[in-house]
Amino acid sequence: MELDIKQIMERLPHRFPMLLVDRVIEMVPGKSIVAIKNVSMNEPFFAGHFPHHPVMPGVLIIEALAQAAALFSFEDNSVKPADKKMAYYLVGVDGARFRRPVVPGDQLRLEATADKISRSICRYNARATVDGQLVAEAKIMCAIRVLEE
Repeated sequence: MELDIKQIMERLPHRFPMLLVDRVIEMVPGKSIVAIKNVSMNEPFFAGHFPHHPVMPGVLIIEALAQAAALFSFEDNSVKPADKKMAYYLVGVDGARFRRPVVPGDQLRLEATADKISRSICRYNARATVDGQLVAEAKIMCAIRVLEE
């Protein structure tokens, strides 16, 4: 299963400058995902990180992985993070390692597999690569909260 940017925006509440997934190239609902983030010099964070040597912040790579994980975690569910009825929060990051800088022109391949998905907590094994080289990896945990109206 593949998703374009319009389909991603139907499923996630994030918008510029925080939407960090451009395309989904593989997805098995409830199990795994492979998504793409094209890193451009036009990203707003490069103005300050760093002006003479632009590097994508590691926390944003982790956020991109969490957004990708949200996409496959709710595909079989009628309620998705883009709905105003629920929120999907990144609540834990374990074992995060950053192997090399991500710079403008790189294409991040975001891979996440489910370790546990429940009604309230989801855990994933996640990794990001560029040109087949590992750039980041972590175990991430997200919480699902139903919002009061």
